[in-house]
This record gives sequence, structure tokens and C-alpha cells, in this order.
Amino acid sequence: MPETMLLIQMGIFLLVIGAFAGVLAGLLGVGGGIVLVPAFFYAFAGLGYDSPQLMQMCLATSLATIIVTSARSVMAHHRKGAVEWTILKTWAPGIAIGALIGVLVVASLRSDTLQAIFGTLAALVALYMIFGKSTWRLGTIMPGGITRAALSPAIGFLSVLMGIGGGSFGVPTMTLFGVPIHRAVATAAGFGVVIAVPSAVAFLFVPIDVAPPLTIGAINLVAFVLVIAMTLITAPLGARLAHWMDPKPLKQVFGAFLALVALNMLRKALGW
Repeated sequence: MPETMLLIQMGIFLLVIGAFAGVLAGLLGVGGGIVLVPAFFYAFAGLGYDSPQLMQMCLATSLATIIVTSARSVMAHHRKGAVEWTILKTWAPGIAIGALIGVLVVASLRSDTLQAIFGTLAALVALYMIFGKSTWRLGTIMPGGITRAALSPAIGFLSVLMGIGGGSFGVPTMTLFGVPIHRAVATAAGFGVVIAVPSAVAFLFVPIDVAPPLTIGAINLVAFVLVIAMTLITAPLGARLAHWMDPKPLKQVFGAFLALVALNMLRKALGW
């Protein structure tokens, strides 16, 4: 068993990360999971639970927390009238389908493969955060028909592969089609709920051979509770901050940090 002091340190670490992830979910629209997944990875590995299924547990536990974080965030944005409910309702079915397909793929892959996927996708998100321009456009209205049928499952699928909500892929998609950034961030919080609920339920039925105590399926309840305890407090704070400050400089700084996290994850996936 890990030493008591190590458990306490990991508990404090997860509380701090949970607070940080909650603010990010509301402020930057990137989804707290992009921080939680690597945090869980290092926490569980530090406790001695490094296994071929480690990343599955990290992704699943992150998505479980996003149910609460995103729900709290979307309601905070709704009170400010910022959620585009028409977009959310019409894109939700495809996003949910993509999320469930993502769970099936994640359940069949090893941890090192999932690390490589996370690192690659996180690097792409980081590049967009650093170099993306608010003036970039693919259209003036959100697409329907075949385009929506293709893009909506892709958002759900890629988000589950990273264990994140809808912000990292949903916000760029909406802003590229002319949705104002604050409304895109607000609506993407709703994407997060649509992604996290079906995928977290499905992950309850994915067995993990080497898991910490109080793990159901691939979801660790201890990490879930510790993170939620903080995100319940900090997600509304992030939503309020998003409405009165310019998040662009913070996005660029966080993008640089995320790039380093992504490169380190890729390094570990390659066994370096």
C-alpha cells in the first residue's frame, strides 16, 4: 500500500487540480478534462497503479467529473442568456453517438496508444489556442444537413479519446461558423454534458484489472469526489470571469503549457 503521506499529497494535488479545471471550464471553454487527464495519469501512476489500462481509467474518471462541471457551467451561462439552445439541441444527438463510439474505441486500446492519441490531439488544440485567430471563418451560420451529421459525431468521438468536454473542439467549430466566442463557450458547456453522460455510463461497464480502491468499471470514485468538491466552487467563477475579461492572452499562455504537457505525454507513450 502507498504510504499515508503519499495518499495525502495526492489528495491535495487532486483538489488543486480540480479547482484549476473548474475555472478553465468556465473561463476558456477548453474543458477541465484537458488538465484532469494528465493529472489523474501522474496521480494514479504515483500511487503504483500504472497498468496497460491506466489511460482508460483517467479518461473515464475525467468524463465523470465533466458531467457535474459542465452542468454547473452551462446553468451559470444560461442565467446570463449566453447559451445557444437551438445549436445545442440540434447537435446533441450526433455528439452523443460519437461519444459512445469513442468509448468502444478507448475500451479496446492500450494505455500507451491512448497516451499517444491524447498527446497528438492535445498538441493540435494547443497550436490552435496559441495561433488561432478570432477572424477565421468557414461560414456565417452553423451548418446543418450532411456537414452537421459529420461534424457532431466527430466532436463527441475526439472528446472521449481525450477525456474532455465539448470545449476544445466545440468552441473552435462554433466560432469558425460565426458564433460569438462567449456564446460558443457557453454552448460548448452543454456539449460537455452531452458527451460526458453517455460515455461515463458506458465506462461503468469497462473493467480495469489494476485499479485503486473504490473504482467502479473504469471510474475512480475517490478522484471523482475530490475533483468535484472543487469544481462545484470554481466553475461558476470561471463563467463569471469569461464575461468581463479578455481570455485570449490566457489562452495563449495555457496553450503553451498544454503543448508541454502534450509533448511529455507523447514522450512517455514512446517509452523515452
